[in-house]
Amino acid sequence: MSAVNPEDCELAACLARHQIELDSSRVALLDRYCQALWEWNAKINLTRHTDYEKFVGRDLHDSLVFARHLEQGEKILDVGTGGGVPGVLLAILRPDLLVWLSESVGKKARAVADIVERLGLNVPVLEGRGEDLLGPARFNTLVARAVAPLVKLLRWLRPHWASFDRLLVLKGAAWVEERGEARHGGLLKTLALRKVTSYPLPGTDAEGVLLQVCPKDRLRDGKTCRLRPLR
Repeated sequence: MSAVNPEDCELAACLARHQIELDSSRVALLDRYCQALWEWNAKINLTRHTDYEKFVGRDLHDSLVFARHLEQGEKILDVGTGGGVPGVLLAILRPDLLVWLSESVGKKARAVADIVERLGLNVPVLEGRGEDLLGPARFNTLVARAVAPLVKLLRWLRPHWASFDRLLVLKGAAWVEERGEARHGGLLKTLALRKVTSYPLPGTDAEGVLLQVCPKDRLRDGKTCRLRPLR
């Protein structure tokens, strides 16, 4: 019998290969998300992960890392959501969360809004740069994946820390250099940057790193950011 090509796996089989256990309703929603995303991807560039193996190995793995480090009932803004990762996946994996999406590219924002509507998710999609949307709305946590180098993110967000409590951002091996650039630029004087966790990226020798950035005066026990209740 010939070996099965992992790229030919159906979603449930890929989840099993990666030892990810989810209830059937979430698997069904994730499958519908993939189909809608890939349909849109044929029209505009939303993702390079166009089979279940790549989706599970990168997009879902990354989103699960975020999900494990978010508190019950948090209000989340996904900055630069692109095709909806991690925001749409967080809404599926953690229905207790209040998830908002921001996307500055109009056609991408409209595509992800259509995907959210098809899935029946109560997830607002805001067209615009994440930092420009802060102020009228407040959030507990901003999440960012593959948006910009850390120094750019912190410059964009520098005037807006009154509108959110912390930033959770996924990075690769270059995070140490990015941290150095941010320190050199004076962007971490009042902020505490902590490495929350690291994890191997499936099928590679690389690892992903989840970082937390929080104002120093909100940091408890040297690592935990105190989240303010939102009305």
